[in-house]
Amino acid sequence: MTIWTPRLAESGPRYRAIAEAIARAIQAGELPPGRKLPPQRHLADALGVTVGTVSRAYAEAERQGWVSARVGSGTYVRGAEQTNASPFLASASAEDDGLVDLSLSLPPPHALRASLLGQALAGIAEDRAALERAVAYQPERGLAGHRERLAAWMTRLGMPVSPEALVITQGGQHGIDLTLRALTRPGERIAADALTYPGLIGAARQAHLKTLAVPLDDAGMDMEALARLCAQQPPRLVYVTPDQNNPTGAVLSEDRRERLAALARQHEFWILEDGVQYLPEAERGTPLYRLAPERTLFAFSTAKVLAGGLRIGALRVPEALQEPLGAAVRAQSWMVPPLMVEAVCRCVESADAGRLLAWQIEEQAERQRLARRWLGEYAPTGRPHGNNLWLTLPEGLRAAELLAALEERGVRLTGPEPFCVGSEPAPQAVRLCLGGARSREALDAALKAVKETLQAPPPIPWRTL
Repeated sequence: MTIWTPRLAESGPRYRAIAEAIARAIQAGELPPGRKLPPQRHLADALGVTVGTVSRAYAEAERQGWVSARVGSGTYVRGAEQTNASPFLASASAEDDGLVDLSLSLPPPHALRASLLGQALAGIAEDRAALERAVAYQPERGLAGHRERLAAWMTRLGMPVSPEALVITQGGQHGIDLTLRALTRPGERIAADALTYPGLIGAARQAHLKTLAVPLDDAGMDMEALARLCAQQPPRLVYVTPDQNNPTGAVLSEDRRERLAALARQHEFWILEDGVQYLPEAERGTPLYRLAPERTLFAFSTAKVLAGGLRIGALRVPEALQEPLGAAVRAQSWMVPPLMVEAVCRCVESADAGRLLAWQIEEQAERQRLARRWLGEYAPTGRPHGNNLWLTLPEGLRAAELLAALEERGVRLTGPEPFCVGSEPAPQAVRLCLGGARSREALDAALKAVKETLQAPPPIPWRTL
């Protein structure tokens, strides 16, 4: 059987030449819509290149919008109506099962997230030196070259760090857990906002720590309340998400940031600053690791920027803690897999990563505007370019009842209980993660359901006489 075999340009990367040949053949009608491209191994044999080269070429053609890969089936030429659609509105999500899940804080879906990884892995497959590094044991804090590349990326994002201060982690949650394991002992006290990230609560429980709730308002953690707590017995560590509290979106004011840095020095506690929930630089305040560098650890991750499944992050640590944190990595997993770190480094160095992030920032802003059009009368809180929205319920409506009613309508939100620190009573509120919807249309329908349910709440069943 004769397969389609292009003639390639003599110069330039082979994968790019194949991708360009695919585009030319589609434009000339040689590859009509719906035509299946040759299996990668067959085309590789015909052209005398590696399978990785063809894989990378197909990924490049898909990124440009010429073809579409179908898992388990192959790669097909897209129809005109598909090709003309904006690639930045394409979704790599699974088939809609009828449920719009807004319970998990995920970035908006986009086909480029998978394409970036595919291109990175294809490039690694053709790089002998990278492959040899990937199968060898590495330093527990990560290769110096990887730390340099991640530090350069963070600096471009407006979070300047030095490579020497970084410990590579398996995501932001791993950075939190490492910090608690390295700096605390069972039974010690840590402090956090009264409503905070559930991952911190879970990690503290695993480490057998006592978590103290500090009140917060629109300006973030109440520093006077923290000062009173310190006067009684200073915590070992204070965890804070200064640029957008999860779940409420509260922002720690500049004067409170300076006060927190001063309290940390006065009472000698550590600050764990969580910057995983990404925001544009213009919406971020002064980093705590700049105000109190010797007492602050800063956790960052690719999860909310590239893809949650990559599980690669970076923890900025003071010089005095570099050895303890490295020892903690060694004790847990010896090292972060260098193959995934290399893949992430290649992803963030791609021009497509910048395009993806620019799209994501605008997409999240549009989703926030859409949510406020539907729910503005209930005064929800959240950042203009953030992913989460916190909705305090009208008086008389309980979160559990709203969640159950929305679940029946195919919409899933998160109630307040997972965010409550210690024995703090749960407010009647819900969190909506706007990136969880596969499209703006799906989000619009979900928000409509939320508003209708708020306007006509379910009846309260009688359980007692």
